[in-house]
Amino acid sequence: MGANVILRGRMDELGLTQDELARQMNVALEEIGRRPGDVSARTVRNLLNGSTRRPIGRTCAALEAVFGCPAADLGFVPPRTAVRAEDPVHRRTFLVAATGTAVAAAAPPRLTRLGQADADRFHLEYTELLRDDARLGGAGKIENKAIELASRIQSSLAGDGASDRVRRQMYRLASEATCLAAFAAIDASAPRRARSHLDKALPLAGLARDGEAMYRVWDHLMLTSSQRENHAEAAAGAEVMKRSSTARRDPLYASLGHMRYANALARLHQPTESLRAMSAAEKAFGRADGEQPSAWISFYNRAEFDALSSYVWTALGEHERAESCLHRTLVAIPDDMVRNKALYTAHLSLAQARQGEAELAAGTGRRAYEMLLPASGSRRTTRTIAVTRQVIEATGTKAPEVVSWIEESRRWI
Repeated sequence: MGANVILRGRMDELGLTQDELARQMNVALEEIGRRPGDVSARTVRNLLNGSTRRPIGRTCAALEAVFGCPAADLGFVPPRTAVRAEDPVHRRTFLVAATGTAVAAAAPPRLTRLGQADADRFHLEYTELLRDDARLGGAGKIENKAIELASRIQSSLAGDGASDRVRRQMYRLASEATCLAAFAAIDASAPRRARSHLDKALPLAGLARDGEAMYRVWDHLMLTSSQRENHAEAAAGAEVMKRSSTARRDPLYASLGHMRYANALARLHQPTESLRAMSAAEKAFGRADGEQPSAWISFYNRAEFDALSSYVWTALGEHERAESCLHRTLVAIPDDMVRNKALYTAHLSLAQARQGEAELAAGTGRRAYEMLLPASGSRRTTRTIAVTRQVIEATGTKAPEVVSWIEESRRWI
């Protein structure tokens, strides 16, 4: 009798402790049989140390459901009689992660040939998540759903039943879904978690042999570097973006690369080079041919261009210019982009505060917070409001309306 190193390895891959695996098995059993499971940490310990070599009944069903594979593939002796739980589709996908980050258990390889209809179905799920992200921002459920979608797409590719064209589409979708999870983490001000997602997205984009997918990974890597205040690394990432084949082919991508570069250079205290990069971004943006952009880059419209310009002016200390850009953004931004409206309203509040307009900034900050939907996880927005409050407090103002807002905003953040 020996320890089950295969099961231990699978648990380590998913970051599962004994207690967490027991909990997930109980969740699986409740989903399967509509009644609570009774798996304990002791049960899992016996599975790991070799005391239980042939799990049977509900224990076997729960293991297979959580890990998405037969018990034999987990290092166990197969049961003498295959036991199925009440639900014939018990080997479903479950979210399993000890840290709260969702990781989808792999589904069994599908036997039917993958086709364009499958790619279209996954793409529809992805675009729905994009819309949810535009409304809610860095909500945990957006991040988790995106990870789960990417995992299902990859699982569907486990067999050989797909043309090269369809396989490349699916790898691109898996990369884009993983990037969406990363951006949700960025909006939640969790750059390390975002970086972990992007480490997975990069090889998927490579397998897709898709320059736009690769560009998006580099864009998000640049943002994580910026959030960690590593502006030299952010500038290097923006260099990759603006020199990519995608940017050379499409001026919209070129413009975004130059704009990201301008932002990083401004924070590296290189104003001349930053303004030169922003001018290049403006020229490239003007060359964009007006064709329908892909789902992701479509966010980069005139409203977004002005918003990103405001970040550069802010970093250069030109707060009046930043405010002017943000006013243009808020007039033009589509109503369904709720998260961005709130974020840029918060930045408008900060620009006003830095110009000494304490009462105006307080009112704008209140509007920004009220725009956020209850389920929003956009910590970028709430942190910007917190910085606004610090700027206003530093003025020592005693205006009743401002003092009231300061106290009120402490309860938000």
